[in-house]
Amino acid sequence: MSKAIEGLKPERVFYYFEEINKIPRGSKNEKAISNYIVATAKKMGLEAKQDKSLNVVVRKPATAGRENVKSICLQGHLDMVCEKNNDTVHDFLKDPITLVRDGNFLRAAGTTLGADNGIAVATNLAIMEDKTLEHGPVEFLFTTDEEMGLNGANNLDADFIQSRTLLNLDSEEEGDLFVGCSGGKNTTGWWALDTETVPAKHTAVVLAVKGLRGGHSGLEIDKGRGNALKIVNRVVIALSGLGARLVSMNGGNKSNAIPREADAVVFVPAKNIDAAKACVAELNSTIHAELATVEPDLSISIEVKPRVKSGKVLKKKLQKKITQTLSALPHGVLKMSADIKDLVESSTNVAIVTTDKKRISVITSQRSSVASEILDACDMVASVLDLGGAVVEPSEGYPGWKPNLDSAILKLARETYKKLYGTDTNVKAIHAGLECGIIGEKIPGMDMLSFGPTMEGVHSPDEKLHIDTVERFYTYVLAILKNIN
Repeated sequence: MSKAIEGLKPERVFYYFEEINKIPRGSKNEKAISNYIVATAKKMGLEAKQDKSLNVVVRKPATAGRENVKSICLQGHLDMVCEKNNDTVHDFLKDPITLVRDGNFLRAAGTTLGADNGIAVATNLAIMEDKTLEHGPVEFLFTTDEEMGLNGANNLDADFIQSRTLLNLDSEEEGDLFVGCSGGKNTTGWWALDTETVPAKHTAVVLAVKGLRGGHSGLEIDKGRGNALKIVNRVVIALSGLGARLVSMNGGNKSNAIPREADAVVFVPAKNIDAAKACVAELNSTIHAELATVEPDLSISIEVKPRVKSGKVLKKKLQKKITQTLSALPHGVLKMSADIKDLVESSTNVAIVTTDKKRISVITSQRSSVASEILDACDMVASVLDLGGAVVEPSEGYPGWKPNLDSAILKLARETYKKLYGTDTNVKAIHAGLECGIIGEKIPGMDMLSFGPTMEGVHSPDEKLHIDTVERFYTYVLAILKNIN
């Protein structure tokens, strides 16, 4: 046990959280963590099954006298978003996550923490292990590839779990109970590269946007945070007036994260280098002022690369199409809910731009709690891409989860929390994709609820877990298990 978690309660939850953070578990790299769950369950003498998608279900029999209680499933996902600061040396395929305690916060050293959703995994392991608890039959469902499209849940067979009540431990505000979520789809557009030789007397420069907070493209989409791709594209457009020619643009890593960093390589007429520097400095000041309250660490820089003398640039017509399209693409909240206070109903995120040897691609993500509005948002984004000459490729997407305010598990959970802590819970829907939407579609009639301890900055290196809420959360889960009948 490291000093970062020494003395933290519940001890076994934090013990297992540290243990699983020693195992690289980025999306699509979950074989080792999935195998760890199976092996650990078997060491505990529990039944464990693993499917072809590496989802795992573990079954723990009821304690004496509770055999006739209905079975309940505790669910979380094994994978984590792999984001790091540019100056952090970390290989997510082999390096463990380094935990750092900062007062009441647990965070990581320059990377995402993986509390989303490692805290659910650790909670399940601690409950699996503890033979002193009182409960009916319990299933523990560990799903894979949640962060890259909810693919583990999508590939789940309906008979993989037996329970018809499910607690999804993948929400991030202690004391809040979530009873609905948005669905979503990605819309991708790309342009084949059409290039020519760098014009004479042009100098290469690298434009970089750094220091943004980023965050979850659902949970933080209404916070007014900067989008690094939109900003760097804004700089490229400004420099186009000085004759800048685009070579490449790159930024963003995950379709479900607001991009924190982006860069572009352009060639500028040598005679205009000083003007380009002044232009970037002015934009840095202007955009910093626009976002000062939410993005105090924003930095827009220009670095001259005089030794780069040759290469290819995009033809002017293609450059204009790409930069104008990126400028026109909507980003942020499209509509607020008229039924649930402060709930974002629909949004879109300009998430990733990549340049390779053959094309420049942009990936966007659309979310809504209303199925028809997802389609409308996707059509809007696809129209912009199509008008800009891009090849448009939609994704299959995932369903939302319609709230059921008459839910039996919701009633029990509210009563239990009130008895434990003397205060009422907040019943909410969330503008993010939860696996509940897919599980509910696969298993009609599944009674579901989502909650968790408090986290901030998920999907970014600023991710932190509020330590004091973990014990409240864990005690609450145990109380629900004890009270269900």
